[in-house]
Amino acid sequence: MTTVVKTETARPVTPLGILVEQLETIVKMAETTEIPSELADAIKQAYQLGAGIDPYIEENTTQESTALAALAEKTRQEPWNLRFSNSETVRQLEQEMLSGHIEGQTLKMFVYMTGAKRILEIGMFTGYSALAMAEALPEDGRMVACEVDQYVSDFARACFDKSPDGSKISIEVAPAIETMKKLVDAGETFDLVFIDADKGGYIEYFKMLLDTNLLAANGFICVDNTLLQGQPYLPPEKRTPNGEAIAQFNSFVAKDPRVEQVLLPLRDGVTIIRRK
Repeated sequence: MTTVVKTETARPVTPLGILVEQLETIVKMAETTEIPSELADAIKQAYQLGAGIDPYIEENTTQESTALAALAEKTRQEPWNLRFSNSETVRQLEQEMLSGHIEGQTLKMFVYMTGAKRILEIGMFTGYSALAMAEALPEDGRMVACEVDQYVSDFARACFDKSPDGSKISIEVAPAIETMKKLVDAGETFDLVFIDADKGGYIEYFKMLLDTNLLAANGFICVDNTLLQGQPYLPPEKRTPNGEAIAQFNSFVAKDPRVEQVLLPLRDGVTIIRRK
């Protein structure tokens, strides 16, 4: 008997995506409720403004490479719930964890703009952001990607091996903080660091980068999920533990005199940090 595995459906996980979903519900409610026509029109216009942003950005951003498109599709098709229930992964994973086209292209641009030759990625998942940045590295560039899960490490490596830029990436499978300590002991330094791992560890990762030479003197840190579904700016009682961790991280960075930063409303929030 053949077992059919259904592909998991993506859910909105960004502030904009969640807002658009809520607006869509309101539009449907307005269609079945007696309300002034002006209010109904205003609700529809608000929905159209929100729903149109992401598709328009996608359409007007340089398209991803064949290797990145294949990696994204393979990630979407993977039955992550099954992998976790079968103990193949060490934690629950989902396709929404993928950085995706727009963020990948943005990170790629950052690599070009900064001229980075050595990149550290803290938290890799299936490797979309890693490969996007590797595509912008020069031939002698190098990336170290930290990943705690052997299954996704193997998944990513298989995808990297199909790309001409995948050989620039080395994967370290271990808790990220352990890998970072090992890199510090080895005297390693990185021009660009991308943090996209366990949210509760963000402050510790940030402190290690600033307290050691792991981040180059003129280096940059990019941090993902710093708007985590809108939770950091919602009332505290509306936050999950991850949302609270991000709120604390954002406040910690904002108060650190050693850096300057900007929080961009890109996807689920990306903060760019520069050591002064």
